[in-house]
Formats: sequence, C-alpha cells, structure tokens
Amino acid sequence: MELIHLGHGSGGRMMHQLVREYIAPAFAMTSLNDSALLGDMPPGRIAVTTDSYVISPIFFPGGDIGLLSVCGTVNDLAVSGARPLYLTAGFIIEEGFPLSDLKKILGSMSAAADRIGVKIIAGDTKVVDRGKADRIFINTAGIGVVEDGVDISPLNIRPGDRVILSGPVGRHGISVMAERNGISFDPPVLSDVWPLNRLTQRMLATTKSIRVMRDPTRGGVATTLKELANDSGLCITIQEDQVEVPGGVRGACDLLGLDPLYIANEGILIAIVERDKADALVEEMRRDEAGRSAVIIGEVTEAPARTVLLKTALGGIRIVDMLAGDQLPRIC
Repeated sequence: MELIHLGHGSGGRMMHQLVREYIAPAFAMTSLNDSALLGDMPPGRIAVTTDSYVISPIFFPGGDIGLLSVCGTVNDLAVSGARPLYLTAGFIIEEGFPLSDLKKILGSMSAAADRIGVKIIAGDTKVVDRGKADRIFINTAGIGVVEDGVDISPLNIRPGDRVILSGPVGRHGISVMAERNGISFDPPVLSDVWPLNRLTQRMLATTKSIRVMRDPTRGGVATTLKELANDSGLCITIQEDQVEVPGGVRGACDLLGLDPLYIANEGILIAIVERDKADALVEEMRRDEAGRSAVIIGEVTEAPARTVLLKTALGGIRIVDMLAGDQLPRIC
C-alpha cells in the first residue's frame, strides 16, 4: 500500500509529484500554484466563505470528508443568497495516510464540484508527523456572487413571517455517530450531505421575499432557530409534528437520550419568508430534489423576544435554547 510520507509536504520533488499525479488531475487544474486568477465575475456582490473539516470518521454512510467539504462550503454560500462559483482546498495530511484513501476523497470532491457547477481553482498541501493529526483535515474557501435585489439577513425578519424547513432532520449526525461507534441500523441511516445551491436559486427565482436562509449544521435546527431569534429580537414558534424525523434518527435519539432538533444536518435549510409568499415557495421547493419534503413548521411573533418555542405533539409548549456543550464532536 502506498502511503503519504513527510516528503510529500516538503515542497520538493515528492510534493510536486503528489500534486501533479493526484490533486491537479482530480480538479482539472492546469496550474499548480497556491493561488489563481479568477475569470470575469457576473454582476452583483461578491460573497466569500471559509471552513475547515475535521470529521471523524472520514468515510461514513452517505459520504466522506471530501464530499462534505465541497457541499458544506457551497451551502454556506448558497444560504447567503449567493451563486457559488469557485472553491479552494487545502489539505493537512498525516504521515502514513494511504494514497488510495486520498484518491477516493479527491474523487468525491471532483464529482461533487462537477455536479454543482463550481471550479476548484487553487489549494495547498501540508504533511505532519504521524500522530500529530488525525488522518486528514481539509480547509476550504468559497467565492460566489449575490445578484442585485437579493437581501438575506436575520435583520429582515418580521412578525407574521413563516418558517420553512426543507427536509427531515438529524440524518448526518446520526450517520456519523453510528459509524464512529460501530452501531448499525436496518435500514441504515445515511447522511443527508447534499448541495443546496440549486434549491436556493430556485427559491430566489420564485420570490425575493425570503428574509433569511440558514443550513442547520452543528447544533441542529434548534440552535439555528435560536440564533435567528437572538439576531432578530423576535420570537419563533414551531410545531413539533411538522418537523420530520426519520425513523432511524428517532430510534437512535430515543436510545441515546438525544434530541433530534439538536442533531447536525448537512443537506437541509431553514428559510424565513414573508407570510403571503410561503405556500407558493414551499410548492416550488418541492419540485427540487433537495426540497421534496419542504414544509412550513412555524411562524414569527413579537414576543417573548429572542425566544424559540416548540408546540409539542402532546399540546404543551417548551422553550428551545441553544445546544449546551457538544453532543457529537467532530461532526463536520
């Protein structure tokens, strides 16, 4: 088995061979530089994001760290209202990492970028001593364009707005947790890691009355809603029976004492929308593969300020707060 050696990060012949034979071909790069010149940008405001991926394990049901790094970065741009265009990718690799695994990860990244329609244009590779990292970490940056007339911000939220959730919750977190701990489900729970850019562009083409969009990753739906309530100064009330929780996710949460509202997701979004536009927007979202299960789960009110309330299936009401601590560390 061919392995990564410290020489692959030295800047010399071995590193150039690694980049030339593995990384550059995966991304169809003609230049091996750490930077790249962008082509002519479409009109609009430039959006930039950066992220790092340290997930463990790096291969999990439904995806791997490479797919996650591309989709996660694209989704951060997409929910800001941007059309993603370019990505960069930096790799921190532990000595002894199998080159076959690196090839799989690069293949996942390349396939995802092609499907999404973004280009990976620059990157960097570092190698650290055995035991000084955990196999492989990936750092990304993403660049996109926000078209004129798009204004996505929690400051836009108003009382009466509706809260939309694009799909079922908890699949990514439970998938990774199960793989990490050797737990199996029948049928298996697959991560929902998926690009959201086509869904968000469909939404924005339907209406510009979208106040805000967020992808509820770490901390789940509950923490994301609490952030939006804090930022807007308003109250968000959601209906428990409108939030879809897959059977495998619910079973795992019941077994382990977890709340699915706090489990990480990587392929759904929350949108807060002007009341009169919500029904039509949900109908349009359901035409897209990423939004087939879109549903209105709640509404915005003035009081109590900076609060999220959950109306339970049993008819009660409980306060939903941010995640305290970390239920599932290294989930992305």
